[in-house]
Amino acid sequence: MKEIKTTTSLKLPFLFDADKLLHDYSLVVNQHWIPHFNKSGYEGEWKAIPLYTNNGDTSNIFAFQNDNGTIQETPIMNNCNYFREVINSFQCPILSARLLRLNVGAEIKPHRDYKLGYEDGNFRLHIPIITNNKVEFILNDKQLNMLPGECWYTNVNYVHSVANKGNKDRVHLVIDAERNEWSDSLFFTLAPKDSFQPIQEEIDSPETIRLILNELKRNNEPASKKLIHEMEQKLLKLTSK
Repeated sequence: MKEIKTTTSLKLPFLFDADKLLHDYSLVVNQHWIPHFNKSGYEGEWKAIPLYTNNGDTSNIFAFQNDNGTIQETPIMNNCNYFREVINSFQCPILSARLLRLNVGAEIKPHRDYKLGYEDGNFRLHIPIITNNKVEFILNDKQLNMLPGECWYTNVNYVHSVANKGNKDRVHLVIDAERNEWSDSLFFTLAPKDSFQPIQEEIDSPETIRLILNELKRNNEPASKKLIHEMEQKLLKLTSK
């Protein structure tokens, strides 16, 4: 029986208007950019503007929110009609939406996230607004070349890194969403359902679990507390056998 290759990324069948994306970006570019919280995980400037957060909190740049609130637009979105149109294109619950800017010369170090793949019930989308041909986005040892207006799913459970070696900043609209029937219909027309599987070593390897725990604790996201507890319990079971 032929082995099905795991899907780590997908170019989705959306092509948004690059000029309209730039227009809305111009409306918010002078807002307060918040440095990414994982300060040991990058060099240079990596900053965010929150667009959809818990209760519309403009200081919250976490990808996943806690349970105490509802996901709402931040006031920054007031005049961003095209950003709203883009986000509303996805007929599934939105967990967060952010602008992420990686400045010229900045680098996000190789790392892995936890439970951020489609098989985990949620998914991350990248929509480039500004980029250049010297941006190196490496996911699972494969370089992804994402162009303005395109829409990409990335399974960041796998090792990934980004380096901006070009001469202009790289800005993406990054959306985290919850999997549902609509997204299943979309994803499974692009790749076999069986290709969305958990990474086996996450289940079996104490070393990998320790690495993931370190990453979760370094990120310090409110939503990570439950995951940290689950991983610590899993590690305890594995190491006490």
